[in-house]
Amino acid sequence: MVFGTINSGPNPGSPAMYFVYILHTSSNTLYVGQTNNLARRLKEHSDKKGKGSKYMRSFASFDLVYKEVFTTRSEALKREAQIKNWPKIKKQKLINSV
Repeated sequence: MVFGTINSGPNPGSPAMYFVYILHTSSNTLYVGQTNNLARRLKEHSDKKGKGSKYMRSFASFDLVYKEVFTTRSEALKREAQIKNWPKIKKQKLINSV
């Protein structure tokens, strides 16, 4: 797991990167997701008619508040599932830890 700045995805010839991310919505909820291209996925969430999640379409806005980077999709999926099962207060502590 690596913390860092937003990256649109792997560069050609570089190892694949998978992101687990948390969005804070305009209604004060938290959304946890994973992707191999964070910039593209955030854009999809912003597009109310596109490939963004149905859950995110109902919010006026959101902020990226947390992300982790993994080298395999399997690691990212496991971490996403782990965080999704946490209560909101534990997610907030994770967000505040960086």
